[in-house]
Amino acid sequence: MEIQKTEVLENPEVEAIIELTKQNQSEEVEHCDELQVAEEGEKPRDEDEDELRNLLLSDIGDLPISPPSATQVNFVSYFITDFTKSGHDQYIYRHPNGLCVIGLAPTHIAFKDEGGITNIDFNVGKSDRSVLKVSGKRKKNAMRSESNTALCKVSTANDSYIVRCCVKGSLLEVNERLIKQPHLLNSSADREGYIAIIMPRPADWTKNKESLMTLEEYKEKKGVSL
Repeated sequence: MEIQKTEVLENPEVEAIIELTKQNQSEEVEHCDELQVAEEGEKPRDEDEDELRNLLLSDIGDLPISPPSATQVNFVSYFITDFTKSGHDQYIYRHPNGLCVIGLAPTHIAFKDEGGITNIDFNVGKSDRSVLKVSGKRKKNAMRSESNTALCKVSTANDSYIVRCCVKGSLLEVNERLIKQPHLLNSSADREGYIAIIMPRPADWTKNKESLMTLEEYKEKKGVSL
């Protein structure tokens, strides 16, 4: 018995639907591939952005209560207390270039007098420090000073106090502005109210440093917060 082959008639509508389905499936596959590539490309970018954000934006818990002052940023703070006499406390701010700024520490006895400091006199010892004129790279005319050399005399309504160099070196300048504006010592002794600038030799500084206190040691000894 012969089996008669049945011919399947072609249906144009069915073929069109099948072809459209194939195209849609192909487009969906391509779209998924594009999304995967895009995600893989964006992932490292997101990680880079997160890393950059962490570098630029500190954790608020790590930030100080107040921003550091220019003095704290540019100088290393040292102190000497009860220098030659009780209550004669002074600061030495050392710059990376070796220069030392000398002034009155917040706990200096002069600030305890009513009305604070009212006058300053640089004419102490054998010469007037305010007429000192230093010039040139070799600091010509700079006055050689010892740590206990007198810088000036500050006066209050009740008493007067000698302020000293604190470090051995070359006295380069004194703050002449204080002669007409002694109140700067009361309001900003650690900034505009500094008293003098001294340049010690490296060997002299190494020796002087042994007798000085760091900021933390000073705060602990005097029980103050700066």
